[in-house]
Amino acid sequence: MPTPGLSRCLAAYRATGATLPFRDPRGAHGIEMEGYYWRVTDPWSGQVIVALCGVSSAPGGNWAVVALAAHPGGFLRQSMPRSATAALSDLGVSAGTVLQAAGDHVTAHLATDAHLSLRVHDPTLWPHRAFGGLGPAQAVPGLGQYWHPHLLGARLEGHAVLGDRTVDLGGATAYAEKNWGAGFPRRWWWGQAQGFDDPGLCVAFAGGVLERGPLKLPATSVVVRLRDEVLRLVPPFAITAADTRDGAWRIRARSPRHRVTIEGDGNGSEPHLLPVPIPAERRTVNRARQYLAGRMRVEVRTGRRVRYRGESPLAGLEVGDEA
Repeated sequence: MPTPGLSRCLAAYRATGATLPFRDPRGAHGIEMEGYYWRVTDPWSGQVIVALCGVSSAPGGNWAVVALAAHPGGFLRQSMPRSATAALSDLGVSAGTVLQAAGDHVTAHLATDAHLSLRVHDPTLWPHRAFGGLGPAQAVPGLGQYWHPHLLGARLEGHAVLGDRTVDLGGATAYAEKNWGAGFPRRWWWGQAQGFDDPGLCVAFAGGVLERGPLKLPATSVVVRLRDEVLRLVPPFAITAADTRDGAWRIRARSPRHRVTIEGDGNGSEPHLLPVPIPAERRTVNRARQYLAGRMRVEVRTGRRVRYRGESPLAGLEVGDEA
């Protein structure tokens, strides 16, 4: 049991955004913004549903932004509850009467025609390792943004009301991640896909320009769940590069053992403009352009052996630029 002084030191360290090795990064850090994101993919129907919640601190208390989006049809609803709480341990968030979520369920009710109720079974969770999706950078205090993909597949039950449609989620799979920090970077790139011909494959990447004083450093993390193995390619253990020009995503990641190549595009669809919170001002800006059903081509090599090569037509692909 830590002493009161040590507990205060640990809380102050976590409030910088950092997470000690072997600690769960999903709990709240006490920083300006705690972000929660869930993505449901149904390869059989071609349906994709996204739910997000950002809990932000501001004078007067915490507030939240909640959004529910879906493909096909361009469905999008948003809400801004005036109060919200984020659990300090494990995964848990409550945004007024609009959203309640924990590790095994998500319920969001934005309106009578915008509702999501899902329960997670047989989850594939992030393996027990010293570090999460960012690798050792997870333990560095004061980064502008942190990222951790904690759910890499699951069996679902539940339903969603999307406008005039009610969708059964049985047979779909799920992905979930957490991001947190003082705010979003000036520019970032992100992608996630399931729905490959290998139903166990899950791919996610996130990157942005890290700024510390005059230093500006682009950095990208790549995570691949391949059958029963989770590959994480992040600096300094891997060399990563990202190019998101001309409406395309090109990600390269190489470690001493593995090489991952990701190429993506919007697949002729239109992006959703998703909200990004400005914590202290209790407002949002729609500066996250996310394709819910883009195309992602992936190749995974270990040494000279190609372990997977395939494509998903239901990929999430996003870029964000300074408003």
